[in-house]
Amino acid sequence: MVGTQSDSWYDPDRIARELDWNLLRTFVVLAESRSITEAAGRLRLKQPSVSTALKRLEDRVGRKLIKRGPGQYALTEAGELLYREAVDINGSILRLSTLLREMTDEVRGHVKIAVASHVVCPLFDQTLGAFHAQHPAAGLTINVLSSADAIAEVQAKRASFAVCLVRDRNPRLEYRRLYREFFGLFCGPDHSLFGRKGLTHADLAGQTAVSFDTDRLQDVLRPVTVMRAQSQLGERVVATSSNLEEVRRMIIAGLGIGPLPVHVVRRDLEDGLLWQVPPYDDLPPIDVHLVWNPSAILNRAEEILLTMLQEVIDDTPMAQRTYA
Repeated sequence: MVGTQSDSWYDPDRIARELDWNLLRTFVVLAESRSITEAAGRLRLKQPSVSTALKRLEDRVGRKLIKRGPGQYALTEAGELLYREAVDINGSILRLSTLLREMTDEVRGHVKIAVASHVVCPLFDQTLGAFHAQHPAAGLTINVLSSADAIAEVQAKRASFAVCLVRDRNPRLEYRRLYREFFGLFCGPDHSLFGRKGLTHADLAGQTAVSFDTDRLQDVLRPVTVMRAQSQLGERVVATSSNLEEVRRMIIAGLGIGPLPVHVVRRDLEDGLLWQVPPYDDLPPIDVHLVWNPSAILNRAEEILLTMLQEVIDDTPMAQRTYA
């Protein structure tokens, strides 16, 4: 019976010899799904085949991996542990075929970057331009995701690296601060406070707000949450998004007052699309990081671009990477 085997059952050599890597791939999909049926659909297999694969894997490792029952589908403690390792293994196997295919004298590898919405950093842009000029045959894909999803893609080795905000640091990943930005509060042309000078915190009291999904005390934009509270901006957050462009859209449309990076919206201020409201001083700083997985086997293009970014961070004083 699963979970009752002797210690010899967990012999590392036996597991390495008998474990089918395809079972691990199936388990990754199972762990990321909400049911056996959903996983079967994603794998394009029949449900009994997926259930059998799960049973075989549980027999191989000697542990129950998924708790299943009426209204219940969740990883066990052993399942959580195996999932973390299986994601890593599966990512390495997927990348191996790509690396072998891209072995040429010319740098032809493909770089997949996971980026938080509306990263505005001239240093980053200049590095991308220099990379393309030096290696024009290399491919590049930039996927815009929430910061949490961007980091998950890096951890799973599905992205070469990420440029995003960071809340909790995963000890398996590496982090470097790329730049620092400052958030202010803004309203749109149809708002009652638009164009008014000499505003105080009292003018914001009771106003509706729009913001980011991560604008919470326990999340990555905690300093922005504190700023909203100190500005007496009401707790009525009527709309949220993980995408900066959509938060900007809702502010301009007049849904409420919301936070945005000051350097990102400078043109909007000049064009009369946005108006800044208090506070005007001591704005909260938010750091944007370069994040990568040191255990990922990088192709040559990924390795070169990541090294270029690390070097430009080292060579550029923080003052020049701070956008006020």
